[in-house]
Amino acid sequence: MNSKNKVLDFVNKYTMVIALVLVIIFFSVQTGGAILYPSNVSNLISQNAYVFVLATGMLLCILTGGNIDLSVGSVVCFVGSVGATLMVTNKISAPVAVIIMFVLGTLIGAWQAFWIAYVRIPPFIVTLSGMLIFRGLSNVVLDGMTVSIQDCTGFVKVFGGGANCYVPDFFGNPGGINVTCIIAACLAIAIYVFVMVSNRLKRKKKQYEVEKFGPWCAKMVVISAAIAVFGVRLAQYKGIPNVLLIVVGVIVIYSYITSNTTTGRYFYAVGGNEKATKLSGINTNKVYFLAYTNMGFLAALAGMITIARMTSAQPTYGQNYEMDAIASCFIGGASAYGGIGTVPGVIIGALLMGVINLGMFSMGVDQNMQKVVKGLVLLAAVIFDVVSKRGGKFVAKNT
Repeated sequence: MNSKNKVLDFVNKYTMVIALVLVIIFFSVQTGGAILYPSNVSNLISQNAYVFVLATGMLLCILTGGNIDLSVGSVVCFVGSVGATLMVTNKISAPVAVIIMFVLGTLIGAWQAFWIAYVRIPPFIVTLSGMLIFRGLSNVVLDGMTVSIQDCTGFVKVFGGGANCYVPDFFGNPGGINVTCIIAACLAIAIYVFVMVSNRLKRKKKQYEVEKFGPWCAKMVVISAAIAVFGVRLAQYKGIPNVLLIVVGVIVIYSYITSNTTTGRYFYAVGGNEKATKLSGINTNKVYFLAYTNMGFLAALAGMITIARMTSAQPTYGQNYEMDAIASCFIGGASAYGGIGTVPGVIIGALLMGVINLGMFSMGVDQNMQKVVKGLVLLAAVIFDVVSKRGGKFVAKNT
């Protein structure tokens, strides 16, 4: 492979990472560096936590064949509405309310999954009806009113709402720097390097193909540097937001599931060729059922994060959440045809959308124009995916 092909291969492989870096640089210049203020970095996590959670679940749905779940925003609102009502009106303790919300979200996901997996009603239709049903039920539960959960301090703190919902600095915050955050960043880098090295050694031992040493080292150094910068910025503000721990937990668990388990491989197999997967003895109905049931579970978690951040529940919460999740998946490299996509890629896509939102807000861009830009970014990502699969050519498909 000559140098030109190597460059093209590198660009194709890390397109969204390069785009993320360029977007950060652009908005840093346009805002005079304001987008990189420690407070803005912390807000980027807190404000987009629900996107990271929902996009991770949406990826599993998309992997099964480009299918999407349009109901997640309404499910987020409905589960949050029920949880707030239980805690405030019915005086149910937060731990019990959390369990009920998880069960409710999972049952909603299973209900929709049944029609999709076993009755074979198209996911678009099932989840579109779910979007209408659970948005309406949210209004019924709340009676069109706002329910405040400011008094539910334990719940609010755990799920990331409010100004004091940060991991405390166990070293006293000397000089205004959160030492606990710095140590956590160093630990994260050490774990990342250990996992990268051990995975490479395992692949070499099994005589699998491994990435060339130079690019592999460069990627490891760049990601470690990014974690370090991110950790320092958070340490300069209030430290680690509690919601970041939830997001990291979701990312780690689902990254492991999709890349290191048999169940995870089933999602890719169904999306790649459902008929061949079924002939190989895999129950494809169960794969679909698991994907959409899991989406309901994560929508419940996103509902808790949303009402904790807002310290209230309203019938309008969750609007367009499904669009943010879907856009993050496709921008992060998930294929519109299914079978392709990774959790880290989806997180990069969500970060890209978050940075664009934060940057345009800092620049005072009109909200309508923000929607235009986000739509164009999504279209560009899908066009790139489709065209790259055709060898870089625009081809009119005959009908």
